[in-house]
Amino acid sequence: MNNNPTALITGGSSGIGLGIAHEFAAAGYNLVLNGLEENGDEIAAEVGEKYGVKALFSNANLLDPAKIKGLAVFAEENFGTVEVVVNNAGVQYVAPIDEFPQKRWEMILGLNLSAAFYLVQALWPGMKKNNFGRIINIASAHGLRASAFKAAYVSAKHGIVGLTKVMALEGAEFNITANAICPGYVLTPLVESQIADQAKSHNMTEEEVIEKVMLKKHAKKEFVTVEALGQMAVFLASEHASTFTGTAIPIDGGWTAQ
Repeated sequence: MNNNPTALITGGSSGIGLGIAHEFAAAGYNLVLNGLEENGDEIAAEVGEKYGVKALFSNANLLDPAKIKGLAVFAEENFGTVEVVVNNAGVQYVAPIDEFPQKRWEMILGLNLSAAFYLVQALWPGMKKNNFGRIINIASAHGLRASAFKAAYVSAKHGIVGLTKVMALEGAEFNITANAICPGYVLTPLVESQIADQAKSHNMTEEEVIEKVMLKKHAKKEFVTVEALGQMAVFLASEHASTFTGTAIPIDGGWTAQ
């Protein structure tokens, strides 16, 4: 155990989460990364070694509330306190409403929304005791806008924005802030799979999907970078952001300006 603050990041061993993990490690945070990668311990060790911090990995199943509680206990037992939690883990599925599989609906709501609630609930007593906590929920532009064929994802992301506001209200007297980051399209494995799904749904090539579907909504025709998201998350965890709470911050190339 050392005196570095600790950030627990779900979905932290790949994609957006791993990008955010690099930014927190560079800022001197110890890390607990949760994910599904078989080489998760190696990924965590590489990040820790690169920045000179301690980084651990857990493959706790975020669809199981008992395992989520265990993840919180694992983090607190290893580091004493968890100052920052980044709820980033997510999954997507694209289908029309009348064809949307029930199991997919339940999985997306469970992982993208319920898991964030259960993890914060488990860490809340420690944050209250320490009179400090920073909750950063990775929502989406889809937490502020809707798109066809994404009923579960849009519902979950709108839900996480609402949950963020409740956490902000309840946490205020304990110096616990809660904010949601709402990115546009970030080129990660999740989005790459969406490109293929959208191409099938819209009968387009993948190149046409990028140009005409995804970045069509970005006023600035670029994918959002994981570095931008990570740096925003680190700022929201800082003392300078103590009055930032209950917000939903778009980083979306101007999508939600429309």
